[in-house]
Amino acid sequence: MTAGRGWTTDTADGSLTVEPSTTGHGRELRLHTEGNGRAFLVLSDLAPPGNSFWARLRLRVNDFPTAPDWAHWTIAEASGSDVPTLVRPLGGQYVPTSQTNFRGVGSDLGATGDWTAWKTSAPATAATWQCVEFHLDASDNRVTVYLDGVEESELTVSTKEHGGTTDDFVFPTFDTLKLGWQLYQSDPTPSAYDVRMDDVALSTERVGGCAS
Repeated sequence: MTAGRGWTTDTADGSLTVEPSTTGHGRELRLHTEGNGRAFLVLSDLAPPGNSFWARLRLRVNDFPTAPDWAHWTIAEASGSDVPTLVRPLGGQYVPTSQTNFRGVGSDLGATGDWTAWKTSAPATAATWQCVEFHLDASDNRVTVYLDGVEESELTVSTKEHGGTTDDFVFPTFDTLKLGWQLYQSDPTPSAYDVRMDDVALSTERVGGCAS
C-alpha cells in the first residue's frame, strides 16, 4: 500500500496494511515484521527548507525485543544522497543489564559511527498509544524528541553532544524519511512484531498533539 503522493514502502519479511482503528475511530496503519525484518512507510522526495523539519505521529508498539542482548531497533530514519549518514530520531535498544528497552536517538554510517544514545530515564513502553514528535534542526545538527507533548531533553543530541566518536555529528541533506520498524539482530524474542501508526504529520513548524 501507499499513503498518498510521494509515499512508498520498504519491506523485507514485513508488511504494511491499512486496518480499522483499534481504538474504534477511523483507520490506522499496521506494520508487521518477522524476525529481524523491516516495514517502513517512505517519503522519498523530502526537501525541507533549511534542511530542518518537525514530524509527529501516533504510535503503538505491541512488544519490544528481550533477546538477543543489546538488540537494536529503529522507528524513524532520515537520510540524504549527499553523504551516507543515517539519522535515527526514534529508536532504542534492549539493555540486558536492566532487562529493559530504552529509547534513544541514533545514527549510522557517518563520521560519528554506529550509535544509539539510549537513556535509562527513557524506558520504552509497549502496548500503549503515545503521541511522538521529533525536530531535526540543522542549525546545530540537533535532534529533539517529545513524548505526549513533553520534551524528552535527555534524548537530545547535537553537533558536539551525541553518542558516537569525537567527530562532529552532521546531518546529510535530507531527501528521505522512513517511518516504521526495523530490528537488526537475527533470531529475536519475540519472533514477530506489530506496530500501529496513525495521525502522521510533517511540517516546517511544530504541529502539536495527536488526535485522540
